[in-house]
Amino acid sequence: MISWLLLNGVILIIAYLLGATPSGYWIGSWFYGIDIREQGSGSTGATNVLRTIGKWPALAVLVIDILKGVLAIALVRYIYSLLFVQNLTIAAGIPDVYIAKEWMVILAGLIAIFGHTKSIWIGFKGGKSVASSLGILLAMSWVVGLGALSVFAVFLAISRIVSLSSIIATISVSGLMFFTGQPLPYEIFAVAGGMYVILRHRSNIERLLAGQEPRIGQKLSTES
Repeated sequence: MISWLLLNGVILIIAYLLGATPSGYWIGSWFYGIDIREQGSGSTGATNVLRTIGKWPALAVLVIDILKGVLAIALVRYIYSLLFVQNLTIAAGIPDVYIAKEWMVILAGLIAIFGHTKSIWIGFKGGKSVASSLGILLAMSWVVGLGALSVFAVFLAISRIVSLSSIIATISVSGLMFFTGQPLPYEIFAVAGGMYVILRHRSNIERLLAGQEPRIGQKLSTES
């Protein structure tokens, strides 16, 4: 049991470090001499990079943040595909290796999201985990991931407000998980992860209610 717990502890630490990779901060600092935490909304995510630096750096941040979400889930699935890990799981008194793996998938996903928002590398600051969450969803279930991305794209085309589209897409994930018959752990991830991502959008929600949230191409008129 102790060996199994230690193994899963190491997996979660790696998932956190993947999520905590501050791509927006590093790109802004290394290539533009900018501390993205002191610009715009202070978020290190792709949207703030787009507003303050430009579209190509933002695209790079978006891709990296999606990939680190994918890698966090791929890590769990790879490790649990190894025979010695399966035997270790059974020896720990957990006969259903599949269920153990799926619960570890959601734990790794949640801690990667947390890592993105509270990165150890930059004073426990970060982004809002939308892109990382998309990567996690695509790795969990590409159908749900693409469904959420489609919802985001539709509302972005209508509103041209990234935060609003992100919030609506986040809310849609729970329904997509249910209607596509995903495992219970995934449905729990959708609720828990979704609540956290929406909580990270508190300042955006305040600006939306005040009619001050910028659309694509606009700058923030009020710093958050």
